[in-house]
Amino acid sequence: MNCQSCKYYFLTGPNVKTLEESGVGRDEQFRYLNRQVKRYLAHREPVLSVDTKKKERVGNFKNSGQTWRPAGQPLPVNIYDYPHLGKGPAIPYGAYDVRRNEGFVNVGMSHDTAEFAVESLRRWWKLFGRRHYPQARRLLLCADGGGSNGSRNRAWKYYLQQWADQLGLEVTVCHYPPGTSKWNKIEHRLFSFISLNWKGQPLVSYETVVNLIGATRTQTGLRVRAELDAKQYEAGVKIPDEEMERINLRPHSVNPLWNYTISARTIQTS
Repeated sequence: MNCQSCKYYFLTGPNVKTLEESGVGRDEQFRYLNRQVKRYLAHREPVLSVDTKKKERVGNFKNSGQTWRPAGQPLPVNIYDYPHLGKGPAIPYGAYDVRRNEGFVNVGMSHDTAEFAVESLRRWWKLFGRRHYPQARRLLLCADGGGSNGSRNRAWKYYLQQWADQLGLEVTVCHYPPGTSKWNKIEHRLFSFISLNWKGQPLVSYETVVNLIGATRTQTGLRVRAELDAKQYEAGVKIPDEEMERINLRPHSVNPLWNYTISARTIQTS
């Protein structure tokens, strides 16, 4: 028997995620995004890392993790996780202020849409932005490449234009390349701590979700504010071509699909 032709198979563990899409312009995009962040911070302009956290089910369902409880007295939760046993979805859209180490989370109850994402930014501005950055004339958003704030999402640009018109601000967006959301600062500076804070706690109500998010703190000074957004957002909204043509959008010379600036068409009071 020729052993050189033998094939040996061994039982191994689960698949390991080690391969990443190479993609043209990925490294260039990271360098460009970091330069933009440094430039805005140097001029004391707001820099927000934005994204939607994983959707959660609200109800007396099991939430993975451990909590301190008297021995032999675990919290009782539903055996089954059927949707009709819960109250609905909780959709946390976050805005993390890179300079101030401060987070805002808008908890939606319907759909993760572009309109919902921009409404979350609008609420951040009313609560924090206009108070902390009264002299701001522009702001920078660092966002993932997909989802409700995706680079190809027409509605995202449409509603951003409306927000820019309302504030009279210049809104620049830099997207992370596809498959690199783990590098978005909001993931490891805000969302990871929210997950740690509520681990093992059944999210029995929307009030519980909002309170647990708002109670998130870290030794480095992170502070978080959360609000419930009860508005019903319609999924699958189509933006007509004529509306897209009216958007005052300037693509950047570097990776123009991932980097662009939307300027106010008319200056209005916020």
